[in-house]
Parts: sequence; C-alpha cells; structure tokens
Amino acid sequence: MADVVVLESRERVLAGILFTAAAYFLFSAQDASIKLLVAGMTVWQIMFVRSITVLAACGAIGGQRLFADTIDSPIVRPMLARSAFTLAAWLCYYNAARSLQLAELTTIYYAAPIIVTVLSVLMLGEKVPLLRWIAVFIGFVGVFIACDPARLGLSLPVLLVLAAAVLWGIAVVLLRKTAMQERTMIQLVLNNFYFLLFSAVPAVIWWHMPDGLQLLLLISVGALGGVAQYMLFEGMKRAPVSIVAPFEYTSLIWAFALGFAIWGDVPRSEVFVGAALIIGAGLLIVGNEHFRARDQAS
Repeated sequence: MADVVVLESRERVLAGILFTAAAYFLFSAQDASIKLLVAGMTVWQIMFVRSITVLAACGAIGGQRLFADTIDSPIVRPMLARSAFTLAAWLCYYNAARSLQLAELTTIYYAAPIIVTVLSVLMLGEKVPLLRWIAVFIGFVGVFIACDPARLGLSLPVLLVLAAAVLWGIAVVLLRKTAMQERTMIQLVLNNFYFLLFSAVPAVIWWHMPDGLQLLLLISVGALGGVAQYMLFEGMKRAPVSIVAPFEYTSLIWAFALGFAIWGDVPRSEVFVGAALIIGAGLLIVGNEHFRARDQAS
C-alpha cells in the first residue's frame, strides 16, 4: 500500500512539472503576440480583450453553474489580491516589451523563480532541499550567460521587468495558497473577472480600433493565456511551488526561438551555453524527485 502511495505521489509531481512546462510554452507564445500588439495599442486594452475571451470560453465550457459556483467560492477575496499582483506584474512586463527584445525581456524576468523559491519558504513554510536551491541557482546562471543583462544597464524598461519579476513571484506564491482550495475553472473565472474589472476604464479611455491582424492576435492572446493559466493552476495543485518554479526557465528557450522566427533575432553562442545550464537545472530537479521517490519506496 505504501508503494502505491509513493508511486501516486511521484506521478502527481511529474504531472505538475509537465503541466507547468506546457503552460510556460503557451505563455511564451502569448508574450510574442503581445509584443506585436503593444506597438499599436495599450496593455490595458490587450488585458481587457484577453479577459473577455477567457471568460467567454469558461462560460461556454461551464455554463451558468460555473459562474454561480464562483460567486459562492471561498477564495473570492484571496483571488482579488493575487489578481492585483498578477496584473501589476503584466503591466510592468508588457510595457517594457516595447523597448526590449523578447529574449532580453525574458532573461531579466528570470529573477522570478529565485524570488518564488525564497517566498515559498517564508510564506508557505515549504522545505527546499539544498539540491533544489543549487538547481535554481544553476538556472539563473544560465539565464545570465545567455543574455548578459549587465549590458542592458538600469534603464526604465529593465527596472520595469525587475519589478514585474518581484510582483509575479508574490502572485505565484499566493496562487499556491489558493490552488488547493478551489477547482481550476473557478480560479480562471475569478482571475479574469478581476482583470476585466481593473482594466475596463483605462481600456475604454485609450481604446484603439484593431485591424484584422490585430484582432486575430488579440483573440489568440486570450486563447493562449486561458489555456496557459489552466495548466499553470493544475501544475501548482500537483507539485510544490519550489519544485515547479525553476521550470519557468524553459520559456527562455521558446523566447529565443520565437524571437528568431518573428523578428529575425539570431542568438549568440552564449545563448546555447545558457540554455544547456537551464535544461540541466530542470533535469536535476526531475532526477532528484525520481531518486528520492525510489528511496522512499525501498
């Protein structure tokens, strides 16, 4: 019986890792779409349309019962705080996207996993093994080598991304505190309802009528963001935040790939060294979980 419990626990953690990694791929595709959009419209408008798209999809899937259950949910107030931090992070991040390359943007933002790991200890009381701390550090070193943020200086866009990293780190830890209390669809509804509420007035004031391509990108942002949020919530339910946080590094690889495909950005040789370190850090965590579960089973 104990072997079955350990196996289920191991599979649950690995499922959480897979959900989280997939979520960050979709978030990278969303980031590329938004970087294309911010050249012609405000982040407020993008978040407004994105929230409407996600809520419409939730309504189509869950119907009126989903919204009725959401109103009665015990996490209505906690999600308000988390959504506020998330929206603030995204406003900082996507306003910086006007001035930075996608790879630069993603690289600086990767202070967030270290912040998440530290906050998971301070706010959630999670025990983080030394090996996991080493993996997080290796991943951050890989990010630093890949883009060398020191070359970018402390311009306003860089400071905005650093602020986004701190705000997102807080939001992820708050997500972990609410993820176990309610089903994922209700969290999606609440999160995007608050986004809609926060962004409605600024979006109307600075509204820009989208053309055909922009409209298509806006819809894709909503679809990508909605599925990514769902997968992220599911991943957080299955594994401790300090385990899944380093897998946010995988989106760096997607950022370089999308940057090359869309804007013709050619990565330097340092990028491949950094990517190898990032992948190695993720594999170190997976391997550690595998051997730890096997030791517990024996």
